[in-house]
Amino acid sequence: MITVLLVIHLMIASALVGIVLMQRSEGGALGMGGGGFMSGRGQANFLTRTTSYLAIAFFVTSLSLTLLANRSAGPSLLGTTAPATSTPAAGGTAAPAASDSTAPAQPAPAAPRGGILDKLQGAPKQ
Repeated sequence: MITVLLVIHLMIASALVGIVLMQRSEGGALGMGGGGFMSGRGQANFLTRTTSYLAIAFFVTSLSLTLLANRSAGPSLLGTTAPATSTPAAGGTAAPAASDSTAPAQPAPAAPRGGILDKLQGAPKQ
């Protein structure tokens, strides 16, 4: 289902680009001059209406793809609860965590050695 909707989405996007490029430039510096290949008030209204319909279809397929991708990804993190941080011991209740502020802080573990920077620092200089 997602593949079919993605193909439709890509066709709508390419049609939208084509319709926008066919429209006549109205004095902008980015226009290539001369206007589009269609001229006249009726064709301009047709292109404007077609652009709006394609834009609506593009938004609908974008939202549909997002909803289908979220549904197939499984449950989100917003609806889950955090696991308990302390588990009870095998024979009794959980011991309270020690909150002694006078205890010295443990230093952070050293980064593993042998990375590319370590190899470059040990290389002989020319």
